[in-house]
Amino acid sequence: MKKYFILAILVMIVSLSKISAQTTPSSTSDSVMVTVFLKHIQDSPVDSIQMRAMTQQFYERIEESHARVVSWYVAMGVGQILTLKFPAKDLRMVNNIFEKGAWGSFHTEFYPTYDFAPIWPQMLEKEKALKKNK
Repeated sequence: MKKYFILAILVMIVSLSKISAQTTPSSTSDSVMVTVFLKHIQDSPVDSIQMRAMTQQFYERIEESHARVVSWYVAMGVGQILTLKFPAKDLRMVNNIFEKGAWGSFHTEFYPTYDFAPIWPQMLEKEKALKKNK
């Protein structure tokens, strides 16, 4: 079931990226975004999870990197959901931050991400036009 969910997400990302490429001006930016699920290891109290992450300098490593924190939320029952934006050339460095700073504190899942907010109004207009034509 999880494989099909991930496959569906990847198909959606590819499809939407094609729409995005057609509807938004091209950019010379080589930055990428990644959303990371930091899933709490639930047999550990949150204080010990945070202490381990701090001991491993997780938060400092992110601050010192070239990655920009786009959003960082806590999701009850899951853990934390963090979206970073950084130059594509720094992917290895960002991966290293999580390997050295988050592993042992959290189970991690990574998802390529892009900003849909600029595309949404265009999709809404297309949807309204489609509705009118019915």
